[in-house]
Amino acid sequence: MANLKVGIYCRLSEEDRNKQSETDDSNSIQNQKSMLIQYALGQGWEIYNIYSDDDYTGADRNRPEFNKLLFDAEHKKIDVILCKTQSRFTRELELVEKYIHGLFPLWGIRFVSIVDNADTANKGNKKSRQINGLVNEWYLEDMSENIRSVLTNRRQNGLHIGAFALYGYKKDPEKKGHLIIDEEAAEIVREVFTLFSQGHGKTAIAKMLNDRGVPNPTEYKRLHGLRYQQPKKKQSTLWKYYAISDMLVNEIYIGNMVQGKYGSVSYKTKQNKPRPKDQWYIVEGTHEPIIDRDLWDKVQSLIEQKAKPFIVGEIGLFAKKTRCMNCGYILRSNKQTDGRRYLCCPTRHVSKDACEGAFISVTQLEQAVINELNQMSAENLDKDELERKVEFCINLNEQKDKLGRELHSYQKKIAEYTKGIRELYLDKVKGVITESEYVEFSGDFSAEKDRLENLVVETEKQLAAIEKKMQAGDNRRQLIEQYTNLEKLDREIVDKLIDYIEVGKRIPGTRKVPVNIHWNF
Repeated sequence: MANLKVGIYCRLSEEDRNKQSETDDSNSIQNQKSMLIQYALGQGWEIYNIYSDDDYTGADRNRPEFNKLLFDAEHKKIDVILCKTQSRFTRELELVEKYIHGLFPLWGIRFVSIVDNADTANKGNKKSRQINGLVNEWYLEDMSENIRSVLTNRRQNGLHIGAFALYGYKKDPEKKGHLIIDEEAAEIVREVFTLFSQGHGKTAIAKMLNDRGVPNPTEYKRLHGLRYQQPKKKQSTLWKYYAISDMLVNEIYIGNMVQGKYGSVSYKTKQNKPRPKDQWYIVEGTHEPIIDRDLWDKVQSLIEQKAKPFIVGEIGLFAKKTRCMNCGYILRSNKQTDGRRYLCCPTRHVSKDACEGAFISVTQLEQAVINELNQMSAENLDKDELERKVEFCINLNEQKDKLGRELHSYQKKIAEYTKGIRELYLDKVKGVITESEYVEFSGDFSAEKDRLENLVVETEKQLAAIEKKMQAGDNRRQLIEQYTNLEKLDREIVDKLIDYIEVGKRIPGTRKVPVNIHWNF
């Protein structure tokens, strides 16, 4: 049909790039565009726009051009969507049903993919499109498992699989998975380790680098045209405390490959979550070290010494428990000429343009905590009543086991509903059930699956909270006795009672510093 406006959609994913031969370019963006343009012109269609997503999987719902295409389709800017194959548009069964068989007909959009002969104007090949959707869904799962297996093997063999090399290194162009030293950046890494070994603090080192105009790792990579993780929002180009802190404990700098600190939640999302250290992949001696072992050992020894608890009244009392109310960074300690310890925002002195946030003496903060604890005790003079009000778990192990069983049950049911949806789909394709029956049954299954997935998230949160309480201990009576009529704090009490403390900037004209205490109960 003439005078129809067509939106051409092309997609190139990472798996398309890993060809056995350089001449195998059948899936290249350029080839897709050429093929689809010729087809559209042959049909007499007017090309409205070409939407092209590069380096995106068929399960990624956040493809920018894909979403632009859907927007234009919904607003009736196009009449036809043209792809090379249905899988270029999506590999998800859910999206096939939602758009190709659901919304596109409502919007008056015709969907055509030329290689697998999918055409919504041809009612006879609907079952073929549905089977394509089911096969692509299975392909996603199988591909995810295969990729995970390959990546695990590469990690176990000490091969670097990340998209970005660590600051101080770059990817070896001659050997895939191998890192080589970037000498310009490596000099800064050596300087940081040396300065720390000589007694300079992490904030002081950051300030030295900023005063000299040394770009931080992200800015360095940007300036040198190296691949780096694009920040979601514009970030500072300054060195900060945590950039130095993370560098000083990274084993990659002594030639060990450390990977797998984060793991994906699902093959359908790019969301990652931290993994416990015992699940990391650490392989020694995979590349040339920047830092020699003697310097490394000296730095680790100094870090360990600084991490040990201090006596009552010194910074160790609130180590890693206080945050700047302004920028969220954990406060660091410094010792003033009067001999007293103070807590301040670590970014406060890295540059003149940095945060001008929290600053408080340890003594003042300790008194603020004691005052609030004693006030809580005074409001609950009856210790038995106070004990009932403090919400500590009584039978943590029983609760943990119960939640674990519930979590397993939810996950098992989710797998059953997922299987049920697929079997319903096959029944619909075979004609065993009608379209309306499929919509009704699959809708119920999907709703229940969504409900169970939400329960999984909530149950995992509850388990994490219980784990935290188990680590802190459940000595209710002892804790209550400790924080009744206190005069001094110790590190044990702080660990058991306090999650974290937010400290703000001193209120002008007063000695008052805003303090917000987040308790563990």
